[in-house]
Amino acid sequence: MIAIEVNKLSVFYGQFQALKDVSMKINKQKITALIGPSGCGKTTFLRCLNRMNDLIDEARIVGEVIIDGVDIYREDIDLLELRRRVGMVFQRPNPFPLSIEANILYGLKVHGINDRKLMEERLVRSLEAVQLWDELKDHLRKNALSLSLEQQQRLCLARVLAVEPEILLMDEPCSALDPIATARIEELMFDLKKQYTIVIVTHNMQQAARVSDFTGYFLLGELIEFGETEQIFTAPADRRTEEYITGRYG
Repeated sequence: MIAIEVNKLSVFYGQFQALKDVSMKINKQKITALIGPSGCGKTTFLRCLNRMNDLIDEARIVGEVIIDGVDIYREDIDLLELRRRVGMVFQRPNPFPLSIEANILYGLKVHGINDRKLMEERLVRSLEAVQLWDELKDHLRKNALSLSLEQQQRLCLARVLAVEPEILLMDEPCSALDPIATARIEELMFDLKKQYTIVIVTHNMQQAARVSDFTGYFLLGELIEFGETEQIFTAPADRRTEEYITGRYG
């Protein structure tokens, strides 16, 4: 089943074209990895999936991104609701300088949820989902900035999960973490894909091979190849893909 269908997506920053006619179908409850050299358009593409590029004044987007049969670039789209349904975790952990509890509940309040019982249920459920509840249940008033980097990243993920999204976008979520912390985030992704569709940008070829079901290789704003991860890494159809994953380019 398809979660996101992208058709002929192009992105311009002023005169510079960052993405060129990208088309892709992203499968539901699977992990899709986006790989390629720095500056090739991976993060730009990811940010198109919940219209984060709208926040850049000179950005212009052409094409379609269809979720549940609706093009999210229609003028009447509710952006707050879109970004609830399509949540994003960034490269570096970005908890608010507030308590752990306040971080988790922040998104609920933004979306007008004030029922105390429901908020408490979401608090527990989201922290359990990222395997932080047992660690932090007695420290919910503690400042989130006092947590380790890995705990902060999991907290940021819990903050997204609290508003019950359908799709998770992850922009190099392990780049600031050590190998042990990275392994824990990867294990968490395997658990989360049972319920969520995940799209991850990564520069780590081994990570893409380990965690993803599908992989797309970007180069100079173009989607060079897209397919099942095993096929991309063992028998790529395009020479440029093979050169990148074997380290001869990029």
